[in-house]
Order: sequence, then C-alpha cells, then structure tokens
Amino acid sequence: MFRDSKFISRSLDVMGGTTVFSNTRVPVQTLLDYLKAGESIDDFLDGFPTVTKEQVIYFLEELGRTFFSTAA
Repeated sequence: MFRDSKFISRSLDVMGGTTVFSNTRVPVQTLLDYLKAGESIDDFLDGFPTVTKEQVIYFLEELGRTFFSTAA
C-alpha cells in the first residue's frame, strides 16, 4: 500500500515491520486510533513530537488515494 519514503517506512528492524512514520518508532496505526477516538491531528502531534505534520498529511493523502483507487 505505502512505499517507503521520507514520510512512511517499514522495516523488520523497527517495531518488527510495523508501518511507522519515518525516523520514528510511532506506528501510523496510532494516528488512526487517535482520530477514531475523536482526537485532533494537533493532539496527536502534541503527543508524538517526533512526527511532523507533513508526515501526517502525506499519510492521510496516500490513504485517501488508495481508498479511491480501489473503490473505483
């Protein structure tokens, strides 16, 4: 789904292969959990200062593109 980039990465050496925000140990699933719980992106960024807003926006845009390309 996501290719490794400067925003998102996946490696067996980091969190056992869990997809994380690049150069962090923060799983992208954590962002989704925050959003499902009604928290804002700013709340997430406050809780995980190693993640940038640029990384979050990239992830959400890619998620949307993937969803709409498979839904078509």
